[in-house]
Amino acid sequence: MNKNIRLLVFMMTSVSFIYLLSSFAYYPPQRPKDGPKIVNIVNFIRLLEPRDPKITEDVLYQTVVKQVEIMKKYNLPGTFLLQYDALIDPRYQKLLAGLPKASFEIGGWWEIPQPLVEKAGLKWRGRYPWDWRANIGFSTGYTPEEREKLIDVYMADFKKIFGYYPKSIGSWFIDAHSLNYMYEKYHIVVSSNCKDQYGTDGYTLWGGYWNQAYYPSKINSYMPAQNEKNQIPVPIFRMLGSDPIRQYDNGLGTNRQGVVTLEPVYEFGGGDATWVNWFFKSFTDDESLGFNYTQAGQENSFTWDAMAKGFEIQMPLIAKLRTEGKLRVETMEQSGLWFKKNYKVTPSTSFSVTKDLEGSTLKTIWFNSRFYRINMLWENGNLRIRDIHLFNEDYPDVYTTQVATSNECTFFTLPVVDGYIWSKPDQIAGLRLKALIDGKEVLLQGKDPKFTQNGVSSVHISWPLTSVSGTLEIDLNENTVNIKLVSNKPCNWYLDLNTASDAKLPFNQIGLKQIDCSFDGMNYKLQAMKGSFSKPANGAVFRLIPQMNVISLNLADIKGA
Repeated sequence: MNKNIRLLVFMMTSVSFIYLLSSFAYYPPQRPKDGPKIVNIVNFIRLLEPRDPKITEDVLYQTVVKQVEIMKKYNLPGTFLLQYDALIDPRYQKLLAGLPKASFEIGGWWEIPQPLVEKAGLKWRGRYPWDWRANIGFSTGYTPEEREKLIDVYMADFKKIFGYYPKSIGSWFIDAHSLNYMYEKYHIVVSSNCKDQYGTDGYTLWGGYWNQAYYPSKINSYMPAQNEKNQIPVPIFRMLGSDPIRQYDNGLGTNRQGVVTLEPVYEFGGGDATWVNWFFKSFTDDESLGFNYTQAGQENSFTWDAMAKGFEIQMPLIAKLRTEGKLRVETMEQSGLWFKKNYKVTPSTSFSVTKDLEGSTLKTIWFNSRFYRINMLWENGNLRIRDIHLFNEDYPDVYTTQVATSNECTFFTLPVVDGYIWSKPDQIAGLRLKALIDGKEVLLQGKDPKFTQNGVSSVHISWPLTSVSGTLEIDLNENTVNIKLVSNKPCNWYLDLNTASDAKLPFNQIGLKQIDCSFDGMNYKLQAMKGSFSKPANGAVFRLIPQMNVISLNLADIKGA
């Protein structure tokens, strides 16, 4: 064999060998460019359901069996949270203790049933062995000393059954005293509470850190702390996967909000394939600051028949997106440990939607920091700042030291713009972008906004305008909101706040550079670093006028006199 032939054979052999190696090579899934997208599958378990005689204890148990089966089928890890009455039931003990510990976590669901109350030496006041009223079925209905007794009983029995204390405790709401006690004595890692809602089931949690997770104030479990020394070092993740566009306005003008969430029982929401695919496409593909988060799963009270369709839509999709590297599925404890490792204080995060469901052109962004939250909604080519709430760790939660006296409970933060409570169906509240053009006041219109991450704590929004020349550039930072009109032509633009005529507003005095506010006994202020406030003649509550085409709001220095 001559030299040229030997060279040719060598080259062909080498190419074949390299091709063979490449066929066995492992290419790790591509991670999201803007931080992880985290899914917790959380199913919480009650022993009984007194509201419907057809929902027997066996129906509730078989619901959990089915949840386990479908999660195992798709190799999905998750967290099961046990209410005390289910914790002490041998069937649930056997079922959950037999799950692979590497994939499944067992934690606590903090609603208070009769067996727990009586074992703690307290008197049961409920109508049924489990009563969902805020002054009976939740820690808010008990004194701080009674809460500690309840926690001690739960933790002792949990450890006796499973051999360790739970790391994850969830509930629709848990008071700050209980959370801190669980952390200091039993070293819980993570907690969860309900999504923002108004009046649903008698529980109002309104104006908080909208999604993802936050460290709560030591005196208010719903309020993000601004400083590490004043926070409970237990991240609270927001549950249920709210529709970032529709949930907020659902039931507007009524005393009770509707529900549009990832919960699999809802026909429009988590039980609808079109909605679920849209939600996860936005969740994984639209840019988010820091990280994005959602909670899948369902309490067993709804029964398997009601939730099966939604589970069968969601679980294979979540598994597929995990395989593609678009999201990661974790237990609550794993997410809590990750959060604590990466964040010493509450981070800035965002959840954006650039493409709505078919037939709609709505777009939105939610931005949270330890100082405030803001929501912007683009509708019909116009911008409405739908919500701004401010956070103050000194604002106490009444339930931290006092007992709920009614079957309802309320948690609030400090409002500056409230597009839900301050609205009626024919008077939708919000800060709207306007201009005087040819002597007429008009809503400025534009094309699609573009959202981009700017460092680790800021989002930049660029919105090309069509009704005037230029682009509106918005920077949402940890401390401030900055809005600038970039144009080569002068434009008399401003932001007007309009509300329903009978809305109860927190504004005491509207000054040139500052608005003095008070809410629920707490004084606070809204400051314009650039721009100024005025009271216009067109009926708006206040007008925010730019300075050299710039509006800059300080949302961190809010403490009032």
